Amino acid sequence: MNYILKNLNMFGSDCRVIYIENGVISSKFNYDSSHCEEIDCGGLTAFPGFVDVHVHLREPGFSYKETIKTGSLAGAAGGYTALGAMPNLSPVPDCPENLDMQLKLIEKDAAICVMPYGSITLGEKGEKLSDMEGMAESVIAFSDDGKGVQDEGIMRAAMEKAKSLGRIIAAHCEDESLLFGGCIHDGEYARSHNIPGISSESEWRQIERDIRLAADTGCAYHVCHVSAKESVELIRDAKKSGVDITCETAPHYLVFNDTQLKDLGSFRMNPPIRSEGDRLALIDGILDGTVDMIATDHAPHSKEEKSRGLTGSLNGIVGLETAFPVLYTKLVKAGVITLQKLIELMHFNPCRRFGIDMGTAPGQAAGLTLFDLDREYIINPADFQSMGRSTPFAGMAVTGRCLMTVCGDKIPWRQI
Repeated sequence: MNYILKNLNMFGSDCRVIYIENGVISSKFNYDSSHCEEIDCGGLTAFPGFVDVHVHLREPGFSYKETIKTGSLAGAAGGYTALGAMPNLSPVPDCPENLDMQLKLIEKDAAICVMPYGSITLGEKGEKLSDMEGMAESVIAFSDDGKGVQDEGIMRAAMEKAKSLGRIIAAHCEDESLLFGGCIHDGEYARSHNIPGISSESEWRQIERDIRLAADTGCAYHVCHVSAKESVELIRDAKKSGVDITCETAPHYLVFNDTQLKDLGSFRMNPPIRSEGDRLALIDGILDGTVDMIATDHAPHSKEEKSRGLTGSLNGIVGLETAFPVLYTKLVKAGVITLQKLIELMHFNPCRRFGIDMGTAPGQAAGLTLFDLDREYIINPADFQSMGRSTPFAGMAVTGRCLMTVCGDKIPWRQI
């Protein structure tokens, strides 16, 4: 299907009409309206489709939590047109045969562009390298997300192999020797409620190691879900020294601090929500370019798995359908960052780093989303397209509702 999108306000340009021909943004000024669908966008604001390089779609292996179909539709409902799917699945995509199971599900069910990660190690066990070479042409990058690679020799070998293949290592950085059974940040809430804490050192100590390895190997290195101020400083210094490094943080680290925790599974994630000093350091990192992008770490679980409070619930919250409205409300409208910066964090920077050619420029695969930036509402998980319902943003008043998302020649989300 071809589309003419009329009466829209393209962010950053004076464009009011977009013509999509065979899934590609056309530069034509003349078109045959009899061979396309005309859509009046009613003056809505159009953005290039958001890109989340860190989501958990749970399939194959854990379809009781989420499926590629429901997770990608949740992405479309949140304004996303491309998702990077993490490899903590069953089977783990650690060889072409296992990866092929995921690729077939993506081809059959994905509502938007879904790009799988291959694992760094076999079974994400951290002992032997996966068949990185066999998977390289079919994956966005390599990661053992959910676990940090504990063995330095294994991580060095992975970086050397990734460098030779022209692929990124995206690391979940966590030194397991420094966890001590913690489940939330080792801060004010943990001490006052006598709950074991997770130190910031468990994150930044492994980032420090990996920066040294990335400098030695020349590998393109990406740090997942940065949460601690020390991590920001290490990454800032590494960039200044010429290391090929980027990083992401997540909306919950930018909005909450550990004094705002509640004894609910919806506040349990890894890494944990940290102190106000950490939150402010992340914002400083966004403002000076140290933090390159925002990813949700969308990680759905069943209702029962998230019903055991802070100490008993599994790690992970959902975020695809709340990211933009939360960040627009709490950061842009509050004057913390500009809307241009937010779009850089959610589209341009992840596209640039991970080689994704999708957007609103002529010749690109169509990837755009339309928002009513004046629509006010209360976040209600019952409205989610995701099977996951656990979010610390439940009940929050926000502004900005996604009303349509276009991905290639499909419109997977349409409320106009």
